[in-house]
This record gives sequence, structure tokens and C-alpha cells, in this order.
Amino acid sequence: MAKVIIAIHGLRNKPPKEVLKQWGLLSIQEGMKYSNIQFDLPEFEMVYWADILYDKPLSSDEKDPKSPYYLDETYTPSAAKKKPKQNPLRYRMILLLKKIIYAIFLKQDYKLRFPFVSRNFIHNNFKDLEVYFTKGCDNNYTINCEKRDRINERLVKVLEKHKEDNILLIAHSMGSIIAFDVLSFISTQVKVNTFITIGSPLGAPFVISRIAQLYKSTHQGHIKLQTPESVVKRWCNFADIRDSIAMDYKLSDDFKENSNGVKVEDFVVVNTYKMNGKANPHKSIGYLRTPEFIKVLSDFVHDK
Repeated sequence: MAKVIIAIHGLRNKPPKEVLKQWGLLSIQEGMKYSNIQFDLPEFEMVYWADILYDKPLSSDEKDPKSPYYLDETYTPSAAKKKPKQNPLRYRMILLLKKIIYAIFLKQDYKLRFPFVSRNFIHNNFKDLEVYFTKGCDNNYTINCEKRDRINERLVKVLEKHKEDNILLIAHSMGSIIAFDVLSFISTQVKVNTFITIGSPLGAPFVISRIAQLYKSTHQGHIKLQTPESVVKRWCNFADIRDSIAMDYKLSDDFKENSNGVKVEDFVVVNTYKMNGKANPHKSIGYLRTPEFIKVLSDFVHDK
């Protein structure tokens, strides 16, 4: 059985598929060098869906910073000479904040107390999610419903292509929502050895609420927040506590183990990505070169 790495990108427009794929490989190779670990990488596939929502990709040829196609963040090697220190107090403060937010926004049945707040927040900040979260498609199949289904189908096709292989699936940002949906509700028969989420918003109340309602509608009214059944060995979640998209870094509090005994393993990491001196702790490039990620990838590659 061959091994394969499948990656799905996150929010907002991206550079062309091959550029994004190359950045991913460069990041992993840099992380291996930084961690003094060397091994041959399996086949690497990029699930690219930005072209479904955007008419053309970001480009380094675009010189106008005000253009919607201006590429302002590219692959850059880490300038960090040693592993930055972490802040334990900040971890505790974030967990406390999580409890407060959940108490305010989520009911006992995981329905949102103030759904209009989430709708406005998503509309104003995350147009991609607004399309993907389109409701009522069974009765009114709109262009947004079509786009959402096409996004899911991109991942389904690649998973089906490798259904006889040993799969490691990396999902960044909104890509982790797409991957969770596909593994839990669509392509449930394809087995994934290791599921990796990086910079994931899966712990956000409006995402938790949506997942709970999807489970309820597909499991005879029962709500099951758990690792997707198709994940057979590990679910590893990587988050930098400075990453505003992945502020809830402890997904193990939200999702129970599946029938295979797979429960979320949370890793708090330091994302060292910077561009022109400005940090972006949400950038996938920074996550893919962390030593914690490289260790999990090494475990997958060397597992017999």
C-alpha cells in the first residue's frame, strides 16, 4: 500500500495551484532540515478550490498593492534561529475565554443563541465561508450551493483516487471545515490514516453549531461531535495561540473519539512565518515547518 500526502488549502484567494504546492513542499523540507530529520516524502497532492470562488489567482506579476490579485505573502524561509518561547498564562486565558464565549453563544443543544451575530461576522469577514455555509439547498439550489458542492467534490475525487493508499490529509483553515464535512458526511468509506488540521476554526461556536446540526440531520436526530469515523489512526491538530482563526487551540475538548479510538491530539506550536518583518501566525507555510508537525509526518512515513 503506497503512502500519499493530500493537502487542502484554506480561506481566501491563492496563487496558482502549482505555486501553492511548491510552497508546501519547500516548507516541509525546511522543517525537516530545521529538525535534523531526513526522509523521502511520499507523493504530494494539492486539493485546490480557490478558482471556484475567484476568477483568477493571486500573481507575483501584479505590482499594484491595491489590486485584488496582488500577492503580498510568498514563501519565505524562517528567520528564527531558535524555538521561540511560549506563554503558559496565555493558554489558560484562552481556555477561560473559550468557556465564556461558549456559555454566551451556544445553547445546550449546540444551537446558536444569537445567530444574526455569526451571520454578520461571517458576511463581513469571511466571504468564502458565507458561500460554503449556504443553507436550504435541498429546496432552492442556488449558485452558492453549486459552488459549495464543487468545493467538496474536489476533495472527494482526490480521496477516491487514493482510496487504496495510506493517506495523510493536511487541512488548513477553512480547508479543515471542508475536510471534516467530507470525511464525516460525504466520503465516509475512504479511510484516512492520519488527519492533520492546522490553523483550524473547527472549535469556533458557529462552526461547532453547524457541525452539530449536520450530525443531527444525518444521525436520526442524534448529535455526535466526534472524530470522523473514516479516520483510522490519528487526528493531530496544530495551533499557534496568536492565530486568531485557530484561537480555540484545544479541539480535544470539543470532539470525542470515534469507534476506532481516535481522539484529537492537540499541539500548541509557534508559527514563525514573517513577510517583510510582519508576522502572520495563521500562514500554512509556518505551520508546515514546525518541529511538532515534522515529527507527526515522520511517524506517518516510517509507520509500517
